[in-house]
Amino acid sequence: MRRAYKFRLRPTKGQHLRLQACLDDHRELYNGALEERRDAYERTVRRAPGFFGDGRAKMPVRYGTQSAQLKEIRSVRPEMARWSFSSQQATLRRLDKAFGAFFRRVKIGEAPGYPRFRAAHRFDSVEWPAEGDGCRWKPEAGRVYLQGVGDVKVTAHRVVEGRVKTVQVRREGRKWMLVLSCDDVPARLLEPTGEVVGVDVGIASFATTSAGQHIDNPRHGRRAADKLADAQRVLAGKKRGSNNRRAARETVAARHRKIANQRRDFHHNTARNLVGSYDVIAVEDLKIANMVRRAKPRPDPDTPGTFLANGQAAKAGLNRSISDAGWGAFVAILRAKAEEAGRTVIGVDPRHTSDRCGRCGHTAKENRVSQAVFRCQACSHTAHADEHAAHNILRAGLALLAADQAA
Repeated sequence: MRRAYKFRLRPTKGQHLRLQACLDDHRELYNGALEERRDAYERTVRRAPGFFGDGRAKMPVRYGTQSAQLKEIRSVRPEMARWSFSSQQATLRRLDKAFGAFFRRVKIGEAPGYPRFRAAHRFDSVEWPAEGDGCRWKPEAGRVYLQGVGDVKVTAHRVVEGRVKTVQVRREGRKWMLVLSCDDVPARLLEPTGEVVGVDVGIASFATTSAGQHIDNPRHGRRAADKLADAQRVLAGKKRGSNNRRAARETVAARHRKIANQRRDFHHNTARNLVGSYDVIAVEDLKIANMVRRAKPRPDPDTPGTFLANGQAAKAGLNRSISDAGWGAFVAILRAKAEEAGRTVIGVDPRHTSDRCGRCGHTAKENRVSQAVFRCQACSHTAHADEHAAHNILRAGLALLAADQAA
């Protein structure tokens, strides 16, 4: 298995300055490579005679071209040569990946989002793609060696297992974090419990299980909304480019990080409890990106150019609640922990899990009388709506598991 370990770095004052210089130089490399690609595209592709025809020229500058220029850049710019060559290649691959995602979105008709230049507060990580090439993890000493920075002390709160594959340094506010990505991490199999469960995620309750357990939704984002709004209001009043604005922006970022950390901690604890109690866990395979889209506009047929109310204000509130719950991140963490423990997580089609009767099979939206009550219009079967949905999810998950085992 591949797993990532995240630790706090404890650099000295000099190392802190060198880490910041490393980040700044890699950001300069990223922005320079982006500018070269943009100018080359404008010069040789967009202005070419066949731009709108089938014979359109291809992108003239790619990763291989820019990677080959690194040697010359390092000879002309000695300050660039102090950093690892492979880490600079990784930064160019990062840009190449951004362009790949851009062209992929263009092809399928999505909003493309052209790669943009990175300001200092929008470039916060450097990666070394191979441990031992410009970096080295030293677990016995509790340090990590980074070329151009030195041996930096690490607060390693747990043992790193497996083989260290990549090393990444990330800035989070005033803190520096180390992320070790490891291959061949051994599994920690748990004893079988013989229990299976279906899990229905929601807003009123974060999760409801087929065993009748209701896990409260902590609503971390909503609870911190007032403090976050105050910080954003202060930021909006600061002059651009000033030190006060920089400090205010760091305050906003710190409050966002706190919410994200609280949410992530809740997800880990909830997933660990489920994995420790059940051998098979069935969850809905939700398409969350579709669920949080804006409501479609409703043109007024009687008055061209105007629109009818479409409930966007209420939809925006629902979208915020869905994003605050973080269902997608929770399921990803649940799958990772289940893989490590030897458990099985099954994703089921979410259609009709809430409005299909588990007793007679009748399906109708009227069966969901309210947020908390399910009452079948055909057989009058009544149950708690979320628990009933969790039972349907479990039933569908076990059917998929049986089909897999039979194949």
